[in-house]
Amino acid sequence: MDHLWSPWRLQYVTGGHAPPGCVFCTADTGTDPGQAALVVHRGTMCFVILNLFPYNNGHLMVVPGRHIATLAEATPDELHEMMQLTQRAEIVLRTAYQPHGINVGINIGRAAGAGLAEHLHIHLVPRWNGDTNFMTTVGESRVLPESLDATAIRLRPLFVEAAAAAL
Repeated sequence: MDHLWSPWRLQYVTGGHAPPGCVFCTADTGTDPGQAALVVHRGTMCFVILNLFPYNNGHLMVVPGRHIATLAEATPDELHEMMQLTQRAEIVLRTAYQPHGINVGINIGRAAGAGLAEHLHIHLVPRWNGDTNFMTTVGESRVLPESLDATAIRLRPLFVEAAAAAL
């Protein structure tokens, strides 16, 4: 029998993945260097961060800097920048990975599937035809060929280019 090892997932599956406080707030302020290293782009009020436990390579989240849980709590300016960064993230992901599609979603509240319900965020997950293979359907696992560090290195300059093009 072959074994597939993914030791970085142990924190997640055992429930020990969340440091004290809000992971998005600590990433934004830099108080958790590990979380801050996942930030690939900063706007004025929002930022883009890699998902620590991604569904696919390039799985990003657009997050308001202010600790809010719902769209209803966001200001018009925050909503505008969240959508602008979501659009920019789509462009960056298409450039970096050439996916066949991208899932974009917001889960508000634990019952809706939010893993971090207390801080609003938008997921962007690149998808490819056939990416739900035997590992996902039978093994209930995903194989990600790129480390988070490599993903961050790939995406940061593309966000700089996309931001400059938007001016």
